[in-house]
Parts: sequence; structure tokens; C-alpha cells
Amino acid sequence: MDETSDARAELDRLGRALRGQLVALVKDLTVRVHLRRLSLDEPEVADRREPLRYHYATVYQGDRPATVTAAETASRASRLLRAAGWEVTVSEEDDDGRRWRVVVAHRDGNRIRIGTCDEVPAVAFRGRTPALVIRPPRPPASRADRLRARRGR
Repeated sequence: MDETSDARAELDRLGRALRGQLVALVKDLTVRVHLRRLSLDEPEVADRREPLRYHYATVYQGDRPATVTAAETASRASRLLRAAGWEVTVSEEDDDGRRWRVVVAHRDGNRIRIGTCDEVPAVAFRGRTPALVIRPPRPPASRADRLRARRGR
């Protein structure tokens, strides 16, 4: 396997691990789960500078149970992530006067962000893998190649 294939295999592994963790969180923290909305089909360009870097990224929004507060949801998410070996920070953020509890977790370069607020039932999930080069960089065109391209040959 070449370096590019190895990088793609690693990115795919990270994407599967990220999706698996997000599925577990979504199932535990929200009601009326629709996992088909939680897709990581193909990596997307994360950085357009050559060589291009790709990552998997996804968002999902669900609702927490009506009897569970935002603080309880954030606390549960934090415990679940820590138990799975993630480094976790919890904070509060103001968004147009609404106070959101935010859990951010990192593991193996993957990142998960979960936000929830008492004023709305939503639990917002964002996940992304690190950005990796999975295609070899394009070699610079030679002067002869540039001239041929201009002439249409």
C-alpha cells in the first residue's frame, strides 16, 4: 500500500470511529432518533492549499427528552465521552441571549461538539476527523506542458 492509500485507510478508520461514537451519543441523549441523517459518506475537502487535505464532517440535531434539562444532558454527554477515553471540556456560551451548555471532546484527532439549551429542546451534534492528505500533490507543470496546454495540444 502506498502512502496515499494508507492515509485514506486511516481517514476512513477515524471516520468510522467518529460515527460510532456519535451514534452512541445520539441514541443515548435524544429521542426520535433518525440515524440516516447522521452520514459520513465521503471525505470532503478541509483545506484547499496543495496538497489538498480531506476530512469527514457531519452535523445532527435531535431533541432531548422533555424531562431532562440541558445541564443533565451536557453532564451525561461528558460522562459518556470520558468513559470512552475522550478528553472533554464543558462550557457555557451565549447565543442571542440563550445560554447553551457546550461539550467539546477530542480523541485521536477527532472532535465532537455537543450543544444544548434549556430554552429549546434541541441537542446539536457536530463531529469531524482531522484533515489528512489522501491524494498525492500534483507535480508542478513543466514549461513545455504549460505551452502545450495553451496551444491546445
